[in-house]
Amino acid sequence: MKKVEIICSVLEFHSIKELDLKDKLLVGKAKNAIKSAYSPYSKFQVGAAVLLKNGEIITGSNQENAAYPSGLCAERVALFYANSKFPEVPVSAIAICNFSAFKEIEKPISPCGACRQVLLETEIRFQNPIKVILVGQNKIQVINEVKQLLPLSFDSEFLL
Repeated sequence: MKKVEIICSVLEFHSIKELDLKDKLLVGKAKNAIKSAYSPYSKFQVGAAVLLKNGEIITGSNQENAAYPSGLCAERVALFYANSKFPEVPVSAIAICNFSAFKEIEKPISPCGACRQVLLETEIRFQNPIKVILVGQNKIQVINEVKQLLPLSFDSEFLL
């Protein structure tokens, strides 16, 4: 038997003021995207903003449905739209913000498993690391590549 350790590297910031201008803009767009969330059941709103290599910023918000699995997370809404509108342009970064009508969420939320898989597929597709910016009330976490969020991932190598 051999023990293997998997380490995830995360940068933590205590204020948006600590981010560079490009990341501040992306976070602002993600926060603004929260306004278009459709979450009448959970009251948990998420906004995402995707920065493409060509400078375009695409936003998305979560869209719920009474049959919960039929909805879609903000991250996938933004990524699928970006990949549809700009199929040849790599994604550089994604910022993810949230709001809950029931409680204040102080720490950053992390993408669900399905969103992590789509983010990873996008990173692999373009062979370009995607910076992930997770925004909470009192903390911002930055991960420099999606592989950090999904180290034991399923990818196309298993299908060949």
